[in-house]
Amino acid sequence: MTWLGLIAIVVVLLVLRQSLVLVFAVAAGYVHVFIAHSKLEFLMQDFWFTVDREVLLSIPLFILAGNVMSRGSIARRLIDCMKTITSPIPGGLGIACVLACAVFAAINGSSIVTMLAIGSIMYPAMVSQGYSKSFALGAVASAGTLGIIIPPSIPLILFGIMTEKNIAHLFVAGIVPGLLLAGMFAVYALVVNRHAPRQRFTLAETLRSFYGGVFALALPAIIIGGIYSGYFSPTESAAVALVYALFIEFFVHQRENAPRAPLGVPVTARIGHYFRTRAMNLRELVDVVLETTRLLATLLPLLCIAGSLNTILDHSGAPKEAVTWLTGVVQDRWLLMLGINLLLLVVGCLMDAGSAILILAPLLTPLAEAKGFDPIHFGIIMIANLEIGYLTPPVGLNLIVAMAAFKESFATVCKAVVPFIGIMLVWLVILVLWPALSLTLLGR
Repeated sequence: MTWLGLIAIVVVLLVLRQSLVLVFAVAAGYVHVFIAHSKLEFLMQDFWFTVDREVLLSIPLFILAGNVMSRGSIARRLIDCMKTITSPIPGGLGIACVLACAVFAAINGSSIVTMLAIGSIMYPAMVSQGYSKSFALGAVASAGTLGIIIPPSIPLILFGIMTEKNIAHLFVAGIVPGLLLAGMFAVYALVVNRHAPRQRFTLAETLRSFYGGVFALALPAIIIGGIYSGYFSPTESAAVALVYALFIEFFVHQRENAPRAPLGVPVTARIGHYFRTRAMNLRELVDVVLETTRLLATLLPLLCIAGSLNTILDHSGAPKEAVTWLTGVVQDRWLLMLGINLLLLVVGCLMDAGSAILILAPLLTPLAEAKGFDPIHFGIIMIANLEIGYLTPPVGLNLIVAMAAFKESFATVCKAVVPFIGIMLVWLVILVLWPALSLTLLGR
């Protein structure tokens, strides 16, 4: 009866359209008191133990760094660099969109931030250059998902926290799969837009764009190189990204079409003009911080609640019993992996990636390990499945955000991403069948 009571409470809260945070909090409290026969004060202790981890600092730092770069000029300069490289190629603007998303993903770790930062510039540019609106929408929404597989990745950080796996190893394992998906998207952009207008390659324009974007291009190399070499941890890499972005936007990059300082004015006036023409100011930074705080106000409570429920599950031994039972019922390891992938694809349609990781990663990872799958490889597979969920209705986040940002109907956006979902499903099969894609850089 106690389990029926839990189900009834959750159903009632969902029918009343309460927030996911409230539903999870009530469920966690109910489980503590009526199922685990514990006390509510222990729930608070579990919350604290969940967030009392240094690696959690990387999540707000990466999100804030990404928002700073998208509000400033780093994102625009990355796009300019990619456009000058691909402009002579058929479908060059579409390829530039994919490459810019891949590079920006290697800075901020968020799918939504990547899509908005690159898409706000590339979507109108592609439409104005004669690319179909359907392709432009699909490319922006789909390439934005590269932000959760190419390191640094916030979902990979969450997976590492919930399964206690090495986050730096997960980051390294995501490099080749992320580049493979970017390459597949780029090939599709070339084939579909092979008759689109091209621009003549000019060395002067290329050198000018690279000169303007040299600091932006250096950031992914610094972050990934530092993590891969072991010079700094994922948390330290997030701090490096944020400090670097703030320095570049406040002191180096200037706004587009900024006027030159007038001659013959006092030094103090020239200094004031210098800071007024930088790519970001303090008022904009405050807005970015508030925007990041609102996002974290949803994510961190969910993380606390999920950590508390995982503590109860560990003490009860339920995950181990489930693993023992399933491994006995499903003998074939590949049949089990097929079932897990189908489950994750369905979950991705109904739940955001962060919530799915918090709930399912601690349950499914031991199951995959019991059947001989490398846990780091399985982490990449899980994130890949949930990445597809960003593009599948009814709760695909990239679909919803693209609909609002580009003022298109939900049906139009869904139709636009169908070819890209097909590419991602092929990519997922390759990932599952070829573990070396994830593990070679780790020497496994």
